[in-house]
Amino acid sequence: MSRTVLERFPAGGPWGSWPAEEFAGARRAEGLPARVVMDLESDAFLVIVEQRVPEE
Repeated sequence: MSRTVLERFPAGGPWGSWPAEEFAGARRAEGLPARVVMDLESDAFLVIVEQRVPEE
């Protein structure tokens, strides 16, 4: 599996604000299988797309 980070959002956003989820939802509406994961090291939410890498 290969992961591509589309965007990063700081975890300390305003209360009730979900910019990473909104961004991922907009990408899903465009047909990309985007999802949000938490990067604990950088304390950020990442919007990623996973793609299968063909085996050689």
